[in-house]
Amino acid sequence: MATTGKNLSHYDRATLPNGAHFRVGIVVSEWNEAITIGLRDGAVRVLNDAGVTLANTPILYVPGAFELPLASKWMLEGANPCDAVIAIGAVIRGETAHFDYVCQGVTQGLMQLGLASGKPAIFCVLTDDNIEQSRARSGGEHGNKGIEAAVACLKMLALKTQQANPS
Repeated sequence: MATTGKNLSHYDRATLPNGAHFRVGIVVSEWNEAITIGLRDGAVRVLNDAGVTLANTPILYVPGAFELPLASKWMLEGANPCDAVIAIGAVIRGETAHFDYVCQGVTQGLMQLGLASGKPAIFCVLTDDNIEQSRARSGGEHGNKGIEAAVACLKMLALKTQQANPS
């Protein structure tokens, strides 16, 4: 496994792009809540470290991972639209093909949303074989993918700003 013995969630707070002028929505799946809450908390911490206020970090909760793309769309297009959205979920393999359909649908939905909106729609959905793998990636030995998603989100927002305002 590529992440064995590695925590990929370390970041240097001083190198985070300034997020003070951004509004970043977070959509959290309630399914596998013990995992998704840890991911949410990691993402919020990074956004706060970068200057994104809690007032500019609205959070929506949806029943499961399959609902993440639609709620993310609402965040990006609503009355008070967000500049980006982080979609957080955890899909754990079971005994049927349901896992494959959910993972594929969420992945495609979020990718299409980002392309159609021109705004970052960050994928923070764990797709693990078992609960132990999910725990390891939501604050355990392999770090916290919520942290990594927030760092990616800030970097994409900075890149978009740079492209809109070249020096």
